Amino acid sequence: MRRHYLDNIRWATILVVMIYHVLLIYSAVVPGMGTPFADVQYQDGIIYFLYPWIMILLFIVAGMSSRYYLEGHTIKEFISSRTHKLLVPSTIGVIIFGFLPGYINVYHSGGLEAFKANVPGFVLFLICTASGIGVLWFIQELWLFSMVLAFIRKHETGKIYAFTERAGIVTAVLLVIPVYLSGLILNVPVIVVYRFGIYPLAFFLGYFVFAHDEVIDRISRWKYVLIPAAVILGSVYLYLHFGDNYADMPVMGSIPAVAYAWAAILAIFAGAKAWADRKGTISAFMTRKSWGIYIFHNMFIVASAILLQEKLSLPPLPCYLVSAVAAFFGSLGLYEIISRIPFLRWCILGIKKR
Repeated sequence: MRRHYLDNIRWATILVVMIYHVLLIYSAVVPGMGTPFADVQYQDGIIYFLYPWIMILLFIVAGMSSRYYLEGHTIKEFISSRTHKLLVPSTIGVIIFGFLPGYINVYHSGGLEAFKANVPGFVLFLICTASGIGVLWFIQELWLFSMVLAFIRKHETGKIYAFTERAGIVTAVLLVIPVYLSGLILNVPVIVVYRFGIYPLAFFLGYFVFAHDEVIDRISRWKYVLIPAAVILGSVYLYLHFGDNYADMPVMGSIPAVAYAWAAILAIFAGAKAWADRKGTISAFMTRKSWGIYIFHNMFIVASAILLQEKLSLPPLPCYLVSAVAAFFGSLGLYEIISRIPFLRWCILGIKKR
């Protein structure tokens, strides 16, 4: 049974990630990440509403999808599928393709000339290639969690999954406690996107809890409570932390941030199950193409920001709009090209056959 609401959550969240990165490249909040138009930009408030939940949600969705895949495939097939889909693009793909987006990133950060003057060309290549990992950190972690899941699946008897089928709205809400506690541990310093506490928990909650259709149905009944709650908690979080670096501790691990993130995730599941559990022309197209948007979008955002802001000195609104359009259509176009080239589609996109 195809769960269309889950497909719609996945591609819609990837679009939200793209929008987040458009806003981030011009933001005044995270040091070194954006080139702001002013010291204080109220449009940066949108970032605060997006950042706390987008990646946690994607890991939950990935855990759910892993459960559904394993219901019809062997562990060996799961390992093979996840390895060529996730590990190959984030290793071999980075070596083959990572230099280009990495070079653009280093140029945008203002460090390219210094590197050219002080390090050999091979070292510059390595620096740019490492910078080209970009959004692929997500699939690196996802592959690791998938391998742990394969081990658990081999030895787990099914009792945990059977027990969690009884979870209702109270249990779903109370899960915010372990989510909060996990967010306080195993956060990688400097490279703060790698959070080995909260993200694996989200992945396994998706696999063991949210993969139950009955659990999602029970959550969906509370949509008219969860959606307003998420809006209120998000507003409180924004009021308390606007101007702070939301992407690092202590803000990203604070009670307001996690409470809002969890309420938003439950509200998204509730609303999507109630109103978006269907397939249309647009949703079918986006389900097929969203992987390419995720892999390539950030390169076009950074490149367009360099052109629009540094070279043309355009005002904010055109910069935001053009960067969003460039990211969407540029990533789609590049995906269509690379997906038609056998070796490149395998190593960059993790696609064996077209």
